[in-house]
Amino acid sequence: MEAQRPESADLAAARLVLARLGVSPEDLLAAPALRASAPTFDVYVPAVSEAVSDSTRRAYAPYWSRAIARWPARRIDDVIASEIAALVEYTKANAVKRKNGRGGRSAGEHMVAALRCLYKHAVADGYIDADKNPAAKVPKPRRLPSTRRGLADKRIEEIIGVASNTGDDPVLDCLLIRLHIETACRRGAALSLRPTDLDQEQCLILLREKGGVYRRQPVSPTLMTHLLDHATARGSLEPEGPLLRYKNGRPLTTRRYDGLWKRICDHLAWAGHEGGVSTHWLRHTTLTWVERNFGLAVAQAYAGHSSSSDSTTTTTYIRASLHEVATALAAMTGETHPLAVASAEGARTGCASDRRDTTTEFRREAGT
Repeated sequence: MEAQRPESADLAAARLVLARLGVSPEDLLAAPALRASAPTFDVYVPAVSEAVSDSTRRAYAPYWSRAIARWPARRIDDVIASEIAALVEYTKANAVKRKNGRGGRSAGEHMVAALRCLYKHAVADGYIDADKNPAAKVPKPRRLPSTRRGLADKRIEEIIGVASNTGDDPVLDCLLIRLHIETACRRGAALSLRPTDLDQEQCLILLREKGGVYRRQPVSPTLMTHLLDHATARGSLEPEGPLLRYKNGRPLTTRRYDGLWKRICDHLAWAGHEGGVSTHWLRHTTLTWVERNFGLAVAQAYAGHSSSSDSTTTTTYIRASLHEVATALAAMTGETHPLAVASAEGARTGCASDRRDTTTEFRREAGT
C-alpha cells in the first residue's frame, strides 16, 4: 500500500515548528546517529591497556592508574579539560623527588601523553568526537633543555673503575658499560638483545629501540667476542631468548642498571652531584665524540635517529652509511672493523687518540 503524502497544511505546520526551534531540514538530515554510551574509566582503561604495545603499557600504566583512582566511575566523555589539567598539576606536585628532578615536569608530561593516548582510542572507538577530546586541549608542560652531557675521558675511566672493582658481578657490569659506550644504545635495546641478533662475521648487532625501530649497529671484535662468550657461559642457548643474563641464568632487567648506577654514584661524588649519571650519559658521550670527529650525519646514523624528524631538508640527502658508522667505531675503539672504510679510518687517526686511550683502559680494567 502506497504511503499517504502529508497534507500541505501539515507541512506548513512542521515548517513553522522547525523555524521556531531554529532547525532546518538540512540539520535533520545531518543529525548524527545515536552514540553508544561511553564507558567509565575503570572499564575503559583496562581495554585500552590491552590494545597498546608492552612498552606503551609500561610507560603509561602508573598514570592511567591515577586517572582510575580519581575518576573510577566517571564516564570518559564526562571529564572536561580543566579537570585533566588539575590532575596534571597534582601529578607534578606529587612526583617522586629526585636529585635531577625538575619540579615534576616529566611526570606532568607523561600524564598528558597517557590521557591523550586513552582519548585517541576513545575517538577511534566512536565514544567521543575528535573536536570534543578534552586531553587534546590540555598542553604538555614545556620540556626544559636536558642537563645530560658528554663526559670527559677521565670520568669514563672512573666509571669503568667502579664497575670493574665493585658489586657482585663486575664482568657483567663491565660488559654493559662497554656495550653502551660502543653502540650508544638505550637500556631497552640492550635488554632486548638475543643471541640471534649477533652477526659475528660482520661484527654487527641488531638493536630494537623505542618506536619499533630496528637497526644494525657495528661493534668491535672485542665486544662481539665477549657477547658470544657471555651467551655461552650464562646459558643464553635459545636463539630468540634474552642474551644478557645474571650469573644464575635469569634474564637481565632494568634493576641491574639501577643498582649499577646507584653504586657508581655512591663511589663517585661528582656522579651524584650531577643529578645522577646514568646509561643515557654514555649515549651523550659517544654521540658527542662522533659528531665532533665525524660530523652530524654520522652521529645521527650512529644514534639511530630518523632524518624525518630533523628540522632541515638537507639531512635527507646526507644520511651516513653503515660503513661510515663502522669507521667511526673503529677510530673510537682503536680496533679494525670489517665494514670500516680504511682511507677514512686513517684520516681520522689523529683526532681519535684520546678515545683510544680510554678504550685501552677499559680493556685493561675489564680484563680483556
